[in-house]
Amino acid sequence: MEYNPGWNGSSVNLLHVRAVGAGDTLHYVWSSIGAPAVLLVAAASRSSALRVNWTRLLSPAPAGAVWIDPPGSVVHSAAIVFTKVFEYSEAKAPGELFYPTYDLSSFSWDSVNRTLNRTALTAEFAGAPAADPGGSFSNGSLAFRVTAYEAGGRDGPLPSLLHTANSSKVEFVLAGVAPRGNSSRFMLEVATVEEAGVAQTLRSARSIDDEYTPTIFETLSLAAEAASGSAVLSFLQWKATAYGSRSPGRQDSIQCRAHGLRAANWTLPLSSLVRAYFGEGVGSAYSVSATNISFGGEDGEVYREKRYLSWSALLGFGQPPEDTFSPLVISIMAVALGTPVLMLLGGSCVVLVARRRRYSEYEPIN
Repeated sequence: MEYNPGWNGSSVNLLHVRAVGAGDTLHYVWSSIGAPAVLLVAAASRSSALRVNWTRLLSPAPAGAVWIDPPGSVVHSAAIVFTKVFEYSEAKAPGELFYPTYDLSSFSWDSVNRTLNRTALTAEFAGAPAADPGGSFSNGSLAFRVTAYEAGGRDGPLPSLLHTANSSKVEFVLAGVAPRGNSSRFMLEVATVEEAGVAQTLRSARSIDDEYTPTIFETLSLAAEAASGSAVLSFLQWKATAYGSRSPGRQDSIQCRAHGLRAANWTLPLSSLVRAYFGEGVGSAYSVSATNISFGGEDGEVYREKRYLSWSALLGFGQPPEDTFSPLVISIMAVALGTPVLMLLGGSCVVLVARRRRYSEYEPIN
């Protein structure tokens, strides 16, 4: 993990996570310069490195300020940008549902260096609106908590996401932010930037197994697929739930929904980091898609009571991890389904044997 590589100041945040494999390197570049964003780059070289021209990056024209050296080693690059947070209330009349939008590119962000933990591989981007006339953020903040992984495994806290060494986690947290309505709900806009020839799709997978995330049977993902559709190059994956507690339990679950995928060229400029790496061709040479992810229980009661909202997602390269039945669940299913079958077979055998042994005092005619 590197914080602001090549820059001594802490007034802006750029966090570089570099994972070196047997013959390649995975780069995650997180930044809150502009809208919070993460750049994902896979390079076919163990010695590939991130380069930053800070003078250009912090200028009004940042195109070309960020690149991977050597450039020819890059095999895939994409970006995920968290652009806006909407607050709305379904209790209001049509046309007056939404309060003024929180544009994350206009937030003021704390120094990540204060929360950076190179041992646990974690960091936090915490911020608040630069202008907050209503005082909603006077005792609260919005944060994106980042976690990198050195090996495969599963998170302990709910939603207990399954991860690999090729993935990282981001957690979106609203804490202490005063709602502007009695039944406020929140919605996060997520945008993706992909190279030409790569298609972004929104997937939904359902399973009857909720062993690790009780009562949640759906997993969603934004998958960047090659033009042939044969391979997933990168992804953003999450469970269909958020939580309203710092120590979440099943009772703290908040409904989470994705509202389709759409072309989003109209949202540009997305982020200084995106323009710095992809250049001014974003929206033409590179495609931009967006989806809204909403969080809300019945009438927004969960957030109003605890003023806490947490949503976790996994992002990385290659095929997203898939949950499979654990040996415990397989054993329970085998007993639950196998016992009636064995009883049925045993009963049938008993009936057949009893029929063959039936006694009769009549002699056969022939």
